[in-house]
Amino acid sequence: MSRALRPGRLGPADLARLGSTGLRTRPLRVVLSALGVAIGIAAMLAVVGISTSSRAELDRTLDRLGTNLLTVGPGEGRAGAEAVLPEESVGMVERIGPVDSVGATGHVDAYVYRSDLVPAGQTGSIEVLAAQSELLRTVGGTLREGSWFSTATGSYPAVVLGDAAARRLDVPRVGVRVWLGGEWFAVVGILAPVPLAEELDSAALVGWRAAGTYLRFDGHPTRIYVRAAEEQVAAVRAVLGPTANPQAPGEVVVSRPSDALAARQATDSAMQGMLLGLGAVALLVGGVGIANTMVISVLERRAEVGLRRALGATRGHVRAQFLAESLLLSALGGAGGLLLGIGVTGGYAYVQGWPIVVPAWATGGGLAATLLIGAVAGLYPAVRASRLAPTEALAAG
Repeated sequence: MSRALRPGRLGPADLARLGSTGLRTRPLRVVLSALGVAIGIAAMLAVVGISTSSRAELDRTLDRLGTNLLTVGPGEGRAGAEAVLPEESVGMVERIGPVDSVGATGHVDAYVYRSDLVPAGQTGSIEVLAAQSELLRTVGGTLREGSWFSTATGSYPAVVLGDAAARRLDVPRVGVRVWLGGEWFAVVGILAPVPLAEELDSAALVGWRAAGTYLRFDGHPTRIYVRAAEEQVAAVRAVLGPTANPQAPGEVVVSRPSDALAARQATDSAMQGMLLGLGAVALLVGGVGIANTMVISVLERRAEVGLRRALGATRGHVRAQFLAESLLLSALGGAGGLLLGIGVTGGYAYVQGWPIVVPAWATGGGLAATLLIGAVAGLYPAVRASRLAPTEALAAG
């Protein structure tokens, strides 16, 4: 009794060998097609990685500086004019129980120049501020060089420059003098960037007493920085306005600098969504390139398909061969894209001094998207190849 012959089955190793053979015969076309997928995957992974690294740095900064810093400033007064905080407001805020430290700055009507030969109009947008000795500790600031105001230097013509202010004045180090308010002031310190008080970065800070002595400062604070106990921040925030200005508590503005950083993080997330969309478009274009390559490959290899069919290959064998080829092509592009995306993320984060964070879900999602693109792009060419009749394909070849 005769048995019907069953077609052989292609194992995973056979499919990989068949698919790679098709790719090796057209290396340039393969590289160009895979490049489209690689660019899409790299763009998406880099966007996610850089954004995640940025948020990790922000979280690290907030962990270091804390979220318990509050600021008090004058709001809008009567007749639309800016309100004025009382001179004694700092002392009153210090008496609030859960307050750990208080430091204040006050606007000084003066300008600072690199020398007395600089034209008056070239101010560099640098604000001159009177600063109390507790300010640096309260805002969690550090000095890049030099020292902060002591009891002595806070009374004499000395200045501490913010990070941006030092660059604008072209002051590379401490020990030099700058022309401030018609007087020579010695630069005794240069601040490192202050994330929770960015307004200090572009300011020239003068001791509170020195500002009154040399620059006719009136003694009214324009911004008070308050460091409160972590668990009492909300309670302190509620009483800061009436405490700082009991006569007009409605003319006081209280803010929390860490809220601004959180808002910036939300803005970064929105930008990440837009960039991910652009990466998805690039990935789609790469998928179209793979589909185009596979369609051309089917047309060019009709004789091969006809010969294989004549030798006993089934339609399923042919479909599996071309689908495997498409998946290998997309996997090649995906692997290159992952390496490129991780490299871009690592390089950018390293230059910025951020922790390097590439989420595992982004890597896994990139691989899954690559295989999906390959399967979709190779489906039609694979079906088309399997429908070629052996005699028709051999005749066309």
